[in-house]
Amino acid sequence: MVRDISDIVAVRRFKRTVTARIGVLEDRYLARGRPLGQARLLWEIGVGTGADPASGTDVRDLRARLDLDSGYVSRLLRALETDGLVTTAGAGADARVRTARLTSAGRVEFGELERLSDEAARDLLQPLSERQRERLVTAMGEVERLLLASQVSVEEADATSAAARFCAREYYTELASRFETGFDPTVGGAVADPSITPPSGLLLVATLRGDPVGCGALTFDAGDAEIKRVWAAPAMRGLGLGRRLVCELEHRARAAGTARIMLDTNACLTEAIAMYRALGYHEIPAYNDNPYAQLWFEKALPTEDSA
Repeated sequence: MVRDISDIVAVRRFKRTVTARIGVLEDRYLARGRPLGQARLLWEIGVGTGADPASGTDVRDLRARLDLDSGYVSRLLRALETDGLVTTAGAGADARVRTARLTSAGRVEFGELERLSDEAARDLLQPLSERQRERLVTAMGEVERLLLASQVSVEEADATSAAARFCAREYYTELASRFETGFDPTVGGAVADPSITPPSGLLLVATLRGDPVGCGALTFDAGDAEIKRVWAAPAMRGLGLGRRLVCELEHRARAAGTARIMLDTNACLTEAIAMYRALGYHEIPAYNDNPYAQLWFEKALPTEDSA
């Protein structure tokens, strides 16, 4: 939880500076006669369509990509349709699935937005020295990654859900590629769904704009808890998602009255091992016969009051 008011003040000041500098406050973004929301949606449709104008872009994907509610997206689309830049139509038998496509005029406008956006970026960088430009672009990259991390949601999920299945497949595929002997989830190194289903355990799934990007599970046994299946998508590495998942699992275990939490891992997973050690886990003798485990760790969990 954010408690430092100076951090909140700094974030608000940053947002005011950025919105003023990039033209978000203007009702005619890039002098094209429409606000930023409409321009951005038009651009997203153009990017989603790619080289094939006939393919269109799923409106649901647009909503998820921009994290906008359906009513607002519908209003933006109607405005673009009125201007003759976009068409929307049903896709297939499901009337709920709609596809947005750029018209010929829309493709021209998309190209103009691309050109003007490049010019706006040059205008922002031009007054700066080479060293300042380097610092700004580097800082922008870091801010972008941290903002991405702030958009990730971590929620408890059904182990049989599509998101959970996706994470499990990606996790097992990565283990198979990294372990010297490969990985076979049927041999004994993988947990079964019932063991990570309440009350036997639980599964957390991390999502970004509705897409699964990570997971972590707990199993409970005789007053202890064991961490299993901690995975973060490659694109999310370095954003602290693995640490966030482990800390949330610890919180869930502590809330369940667990005093000790354990885990096993393979020696080749050096990044995970470094994270566990940094979080206070210490190595212990083997407590199971997992054929893929080479290191075993535990950590004492303080009570909520003492924590």
